[in-house]
Amino acid sequence: MLISEAVQIWREADGDYHIEWQASHPDTQVTVEPLSPSGSVSAHYSEDSQRIRMSGLAPTSRHYFRLRDQHGTEVLAAERKLGMQGTPNFRDFGGYPTVDGRQVKWGFLFRSGQLSSLSDQDVDLLASLELDLVCDFRRQEEQEGDPSRLPSTKAPRIASLPIIPGSNAGFFEQIEGQAGDRQAMFDFMVEINRDFAEAQTATYARMFQEILSVDDARFLVHCAAGKDRTGFAAAMVLMALGVSRDVVMRDYMLTGQFFHPEAEMERLRKKYQMHTMAAESILPMLEVHEDYLARALLAIEQSYPSTEVYLQEALGVGAAEVAELRARYLD
Repeated sequence: MLISEAVQIWREADGDYHIEWQASHPDTQVTVEPLSPSGSVSAHYSEDSQRIRMSGLAPTSRHYFRLRDQHGTEVLAAERKLGMQGTPNFRDFGGYPTVDGRQVKWGFLFRSGQLSSLSDQDVDLLASLELDLVCDFRRQEEQEGDPSRLPSTKAPRIASLPIIPGSNAGFFEQIEGQAGDRQAMFDFMVEINRDFAEAQTATYARMFQEILSVDDARFLVHCAAGKDRTGFAAAMVLMALGVSRDVVMRDYMLTGQFFHPEAEMERLRKKYQMHTMAAESILPMLEVHEDYLARALLAIEQSYPSTEVYLQEALGVGAAEVAELRARYLD
């Protein structure tokens, strides 16, 4: 039988779709069809019959798919990663099940890296999402140096929410002019995530305020790479909606599938003046590891009796705010 939570859909920048699924029995037969086919759509199944590549769908629209097995099990799902040409980690973080059996809506919650290099096709696709709000966690100089490309008509409001982990300056002074090492950078990234949970609560609280200030807001949370500052933000939103820790971590780790550190290495060297550092020493800044988000969640567990209490006391998301978020974003 088709396993609904194991369906994974993403779009490449060239417009081709990849649809993957898992089933409880190897003989399960699954058919896939787009709900709004356009043009000449072609499909190519993999040899193991658990993956399909689909071409020919309109590149400037969002597409949903119906997967059905021979037992009548049916799953309706959207692409998780959208096929943006100018930012590799743009994805919908809806569609997940909650612990009480509901589901986060598709098409309302998005996360990404920087938006300054979007192509014209990307901007058209972004416009089709009809976003109301963009929460930008980049530092002020990042926002000013790499301004986002957004649709010219019905442009979403931008909420500037700079996240500046307190240990950054001291760390970069320490490694300046040195070769550095991978473990030191890895430990640094772990500490940054602890800092998100402990010292950046005012900014993440503002994120929830911004979201709740717009009726039924379709929103995007993003930073430069869309993995660390954004990863903690998405985790808090999903947990407020009642998504389990395991599913939250699964969403967090998807960055490793879509964001390729080697392709971002030169950008990071230039950004932080790391020209003398070995690539191996820099990679932990560009990678995603379960240990990173786990450290933030551990900080919450060590200081609060539950995530619910943390959301209320640290982020201002109490019972009324949780009820509003769930009324908006759950089916």
